[in-house]
Amino acid sequence: MAAPLPPSALDSLFIQARTHNAWLDKPVGDTLLKRIWDIARMGPTSANCSPMRVVFVKSPEAKARLQPALMEGNRAKTMAAPVTAIFGNDSQFYDLLPKLFPHTDARAWFAGPGKEAVATATAFRNGTLQAAYFMMAARALGLDCGPMSGFDNAMVDREFFPNGRIKSNFICSLGYGDPAALFPRSPRLEFEEACSIA
Repeated sequence: MAAPLPPSALDSLFIQARTHNAWLDKPVGDTLLKRIWDIARMGPTSANCSPMRVVFVKSPEAKARLQPALMEGNRAKTMAAPVTAIFGNDSQFYDLLPKLFPHTDARAWFAGPGKEAVATATAFRNGTLQAAYFMMAARALGLDCGPMSGFDNAMVDREFFPNGRIKSNFICSLGYGDPAALFPRSPRLEFEEACSIA
C-alpha cells in the first residue's frame, strides 16, 4: 500500500492550488507537456479505453484559430496563456482496444449498431477523467491550470478535429499563474452538504 502524500504535495494538488486567469510571461516547453502526458496516461479508465486526445495550442497561428471560438470573457486570458490544451474524446476509441485491452474482445462491447449510446457515454466519462488526471499531473510538475468550458465546441471541432471522430470536451490553459491576479477563493460544500454514508 502506498504511503499518504505529505501535506505539501496535497497543497500543490488540491488545498492551495487555484484556477488561474492571468499568466506570467514564462514559456512551457514541449518536453514538460510530454512528461505530463506520460504521468496522466497512467490513470485508470474503464477497460483501459483511454479516449482522451489533446491538442496543445501554443503558436500564434494556432491561437488565432482558437480565439474566435472563445466566449468574449475567456479570450484575453486564453490568448495570454503559454499553452491551452483542448481536451477531446475519440468517439471511436474502441478501435484501439485490441492494443489497450488485449486479453478479451472489448471492442465488441462498443462497436456496431445499437452501441453508439454506450460508446459515447464511455468516451465522455473516461475522457473527462483523463483530463482531470492531466491537470493533476500538470500541478504535480509545477504548472498552474485554468480549465474552462466557455467556447463553441462545434467551431473548435471543425478547426482542430476536422475528421469528425474526436469531439472537444473542455479546454485548459497551462502555464505559471500570476498569484497577484487571483480572486478570493470561493467556498466549497461541507461533507454533510454533499455526502452520505450508506
